[in-house]
Amino acid sequence: MATLGSLFAITLDCPDPLRLARFYQKITGWKLFASNENFVVLAGDDNIRLDFQRTTNHKAPPWPDPAAPLRVHLDFRVDDLEQAEVYLVDLGAVRPEFQPGGHRFRVLLDPAGHPFCLATKEAATTPQTSPKCTATA
Repeated sequence: MATLGSLFAITLDCPDPLRLARFYQKITGWKLFASNENFVVLAGDDNIRLDFQRTTNHKAPPWPDPAAPLRVHLDFRVDDLEQAEVYLVDLGAVRPEFQPGGHRFRVLLDPAGHPFCLATKEAATTPQTSPKCTATA
């Protein structure tokens, strides 16, 4: 099958786009590419960007709540989980009590309440073998 399209952006709804973009800018080192009071683009050297869109009725997704599953979250590979956590909490992230990742990854909530993960190199490594897919087309 031919490629239909390619991913170019992940958009996060939030109450304050510039504040949240600046938070993720500290993680990625990317530049604010475009901005107005309702929409901010954060872009790096790759062909992917993070967009932040103002919503007046934003509600942070509950963590963890199986009755309200997460729709999307971001994963960031870091060299040192503890050091990265301290830095990000100082920037406004929150560490929820429930932590399913043990020593491999850490869940934090960004300033708008979106869960995201910090992962060790081991946890972020792509498996060398393809898992069997049981889904049918």
